[in-house]
Amino acid sequence: MNSALDRRQFVTQAAAAVAVGQFAVTGLARAADKPEKPAEPRIRKALKYGMIGEGASVLDKFKLAKACGFDGLDMDSPTALDRDEVLKAQDATGLVIHGAVDSVHWNKPLSHPDTAIRAEGIKALEIALRDVKHWGGTTVLLVPAVVNKEVSYADAYTRSQAEIRKVLPLAAELEVKIALENVWNQFLLSPLEMARYIDEFESPWIGAYFDVGNIVNYGWPEQWVRILGKRIMKLDIKEFSRKRRDAEGLWRGFEVEIGDGDCDWPAVMQALRDIDYRGWGTAEVGGGRRDRLYDIAQRMDRAFAL
Repeated sequence: MNSALDRRQFVTQAAAAVAVGQFAVTGLARAADKPEKPAEPRIRKALKYGMIGEGASVLDKFKLAKACGFDGLDMDSPTALDRDEVLKAQDATGLVIHGAVDSVHWNKPLSHPDTAIRAEGIKALEIALRDVKHWGGTTVLLVPAVVNKEVSYADAYTRSQAEIRKVLPLAAELEVKIALENVWNQFLLSPLEMARYIDEFESPWIGAYFDVGNIVNYGWPEQWVRILGKRIMKLDIKEFSRKRRDAEGLWRGFEVEIGDGDCDWPAVMQALRDIDYRGWGTAEVGGGRRDRLYDIAQRMDRAFAL
C-alpha cells in the first residue's frame, strides 16, 4: 500500500513538474515575441539648425534632420523665425529642440566696456532663455566674454560674471540653464579656470557647453572632460587637425571630418563614461544637403561608439 501511494505521489509530482516546465517555456516564448526596448543612448545626436542646407520651410528642414538620423536640434535665438512655427515643426516630427545658441554673444559680448552694448547682450540672452522655454529645451549656449586689446582679461572676468548674475534669477524661474562654451575668445584658457569661473556663481543654472574640437589646438579634450566633470551640460562635436594647422594655417585645422583629425575619440569617450555623461552631443561643422547631413550623423555614431 505504501508503494502504491509512493507511485501516485511520484506521478502527481511529475505531472506538476511537466506543467510548470511547459508554462515556463510558453512564457519564455511569449517574452521572445516581444522586441526588447532599445537602450537609451548615452549621447543623443543633434545638429545646429543653421547647418541644414535644404528645405523650403522650417518643417521641411526638421523632417530632413530627422531622416538623416538626428534626434534633436540646437536653434539660434534671438531669431527671425516664427517661434510657434518652430514649435509646430518639433511637434510634427518628434525632433527635440534641446536648446538654443545665443545669436549675439560675439557682437554684443557681456565683457564689452560700453554698458549699453552689455545691456543689449543681456536683453538678447533673456529672449533666448524665453524662446528655449517655449520650445521645451533646457539650455542656452553662451560665449561669456571676449578678451582683446581693448578688453583686459581681468575686466572680461568681472564684467561678464556681473552681467550673467543679473540673468540667473530668470534662468531659475524658467528652469533653463546657461551653458558656457569654450571657444577661441582668449578667455577661460584652462579647465581649472573654467571650473572656478562656473563654481563662483554658486548656481545650478550655469555650467559648461563643452566643445570637444575647440580644445585640440592647445590641449587634450579628455583632460578637460575629467576636470569639468558634472559641470558639463552639453557637448559640441567637431574635429581639428594639428597637421593641417601647422602646414596650412590655424583655421584650416578645422577642415577635417569628424574622426579624421587629432581628437582622440576613444580617450574622450572613456572620459565621458568616467564622469557618467548622458546627454546631447551637437554637431557644429559645415552643414549642407541630405547626403552631407547623413554623413555627419554616421561619423558621430562611429565616434560615440568608441
